[in-house]
Amino acid sequence: MNCPSSSCCGVSPPVLANPRGEFAASCSTRITQKVHFFGSRPSSQIIYSPTSSHLSRRAVIALAGKQSWDIGRFAKTLFFFNGPPNPLKIVESIMSSITASAPTEAPKKAETSDVVLVTGATGGVGRRVVDVLRKNGVPVRVLVRNAEKARTMLGPDVDLIIGDVTKGDTLDPKYFKGIKKVINAVSVIVGPKEGDTPDRQKYSQGIKFFEPEIKGPSPEMVEYLGMQNLINAVKESVGLSEGKLLFGFKGNLCGKFVWGALDDVVMGGVSESAFQIQPTGSETGEATGLFKGTVSTSNNGGFTSIRTKNFTVPEDLSPYDGVELRVKGDGRRYKLIIRTSYEWDTIGYTASFDTTKGEWQSVRIPFSSLIPVFRARTATDAPPFDASNITALAHVQQV
Repeated sequence: MNCPSSSCCGVSPPVLANPRGEFAASCSTRITQKVHFFGSRPSSQIIYSPTSSHLSRRAVIALAGKQSWDIGRFAKTLFFFNGPPNPLKIVESIMSSITASAPTEAPKKAETSDVVLVTGATGGVGRRVVDVLRKNGVPVRVLVRNAEKARTMLGPDVDLIIGDVTKGDTLDPKYFKGIKKVINAVSVIVGPKEGDTPDRQKYSQGIKFFEPEIKGPSPEMVEYLGMQNLINAVKESVGLSEGKLLFGFKGNLCGKFVWGALDDVVMGGVSESAFQIQPTGSETGEATGLFKGTVSTSNNGGFTSIRTKNFTVPEDLSPYDGVELRVKGDGRRYKLIIRTSYEWDTIGYTASFDTTKGEWQSVRIPFSSLIPVFRARTATDAPPFDASNITALAHVQQV
């Protein structure tokens, strides 16, 4: 039989689905940075009115017993998320299940401490900063122009990046993976007009005064343009203080993720939902995502959800501590699922949250609160959540 539901939910990036009755949700999702935090029932259909933002209850129809299963919708769902069937993959899967002596656990990602990047590490201030960090057991990586000089001054085992902040093309973002904090000790080079020794003895002696001049690039090149280049290089690893918008209707983000309904039809159920764009459905009268459908417990079903297709390139959210959803709910409880694997039938990291009926609200979900779940059961041997490898998002509501 079906389950009652009246739901309306607006969200920030991911969109929430209501498992019972017809419901709506407008959504957008923002990542929150570390520094900021831290039985059977009768069925009912709920209709969402985008003009008044109210849900009105229609006739309640109790349906008991088994209902016909829509195999066509089942195939359509699988095709949407997985593409056309590949016979070779099917054969490989069968052979693997026959020959495998025991299931193998996915390799766990090695836990690493946050790395601090020090720029200008061969200068007077930079050397002292590196020394203090090392003495306190902090992992350090240095950005220098001269590798030989850096190893002579800081030791042969120093973790270094060769680059020049005044030359943006030398600062490839892939070199800055794992860096969570940056200490910028880069400055213009100042020396005596009359020249200095190779090890800058005149500059360092601190007793006799020598008429100074700037050697090399100007302050504008080093401290202004250089800072811009550095920020562009590290921002994906370090993160932005205002967070990162994952899904919304600013710019081209509404088309970044492809959302589709993933209902209990995949396990023989008859619940049905859809995702739409409401041009004026948000709290500011702008576009928002609308999730609506009907949830039924017939055929042992009882959930609807909306999920993104697997991302072409995984999202690296390791600079952040969690996600923030902007939602308008119906007072019911929802579930967010974050996936870190491209496999179809695999572990999802989940968190549930409550909504306030008819009110827009911000919901923060720390990554530390996520629970690994596989086929509706907690996976006690799951690898730690890897925020650097987000492959898909989903919202669920179930009976």
